[in-house]
Amino acid sequence: MLRVFIYPNLEKPHAWELTKNASRLLSGLGCGIIFTDSVPGELTDNAIISGSIKEAVTLCDIIVTIGGDGTILNIAELAAREKRKLLGINCGRLGFMASMEAEDLDKLGKLCTGEYTTESRMMLSASVTRRDGVVSSYTALNDIVITHGFNYNMNDFTVMADDIKISSLRADGLIFSTPTGASAYSLSAGGPLIEPTLDCIEFTQICPHSLFARSMILSADKVLTVRFEADGEIGISSDGSDPDPLTKNDIISIGRSPYRLDLIDITGDNYFKSIGSKLMQPAK
Repeated sequence: MLRVFIYPNLEKPHAWELTKNASRLLSGLGCGIIFTDSVPGELTDNAIISGSIKEAVTLCDIIVTIGGDGTILNIAELAAREKRKLLGINCGRLGFMASMEAEDLDKLGKLCTGEYTTESRMMLSASVTRRDGVVSSYTALNDIVITHGFNYNMNDFTVMADDIKISSLRADGLIFSTPTGASAYSLSAGGPLIEPTLDCIEFTQICPHSLFARSMILSADKVLTVRFEADGEIGISSDGSDPDPLTKNDIISIGRSPYRLDLIDITGDNYFKSIGSKLMQPAK
C-alpha cells in the first residue's frame, strides 16, 4: 500500500478543498493517507495521524504538498534527508516548483501507477564558524542569503572559492543559490535563470556599489567562504527563513549539500513551459 503524507498550507486559497479532494481520491485508490495532528479532523477521516512533520515524513513513501513554493521549502530538507519523493500541488501565486495546478487534480492517481517522472534537485549546505567552532548550519533548496538587518548600511564582503578570492565588494548583501533557486530571489536581484536539473552554485550580489558587478556561475564542487566588515546588523537566512545574526569575525562556508530533493512531475510540463506561463505573464 502506497503511503502518502499530505502536507497542506490551509491558509492558501482553495487549499482546504484541494486537501479534501486529494485525500478522497488517493484513499479511494487504496493509498494510506497520513496527516499531522495540526490538520482539522474533518479533513482526516480514515487517515493515519502523526504527532509531528518529521514522524509523518518517516512513515510515508511520497509527500504531497498543497500550497505554494514556500510550503515545499518548509519540508524540503526533511524530505531530502529521508529520501522521500515530493509532489507539489500549487494553490499559491507562482508555484514554480509545484508541478500540478488545481485543475490537474484528476491526474493524481498516477502516483499509484508510477506514471510520473522525477527531477533530482541539488541543495546547498552552509555553516557559520566562530572562534569556538561551528555555531550554526543550514540546508537550502533555493538559496542562502547574507544581508543587512534594519540599519540599511552597505557592507564590505570578501568571497573566496577554494581559497582563491573571486570577489571583494560593497553591497547590501549576497545570494548563493541553487539552479532551483535561480528563479527566486536571485532572479529579482538580476541573476540569470538556470535549468534546475543542473548542478552549480549561482552567486549574485544585492545592490552592489559597482558598475561591473555581475552574477557568477560556479562549479557545484566549489567551497565558498565569506568574510565581511560589518558596520551594523547583518544576518544569514536559508530559504527565506528569519535571519540569524552574524558577528564581524564570523566565517560563512557554503557548498553542495550531500542531500538532494526528488521532485515528482505528473503533468509533463517542462521547465521552459513553466517559464513562459509563470514568469512571462504580468503580475496580478
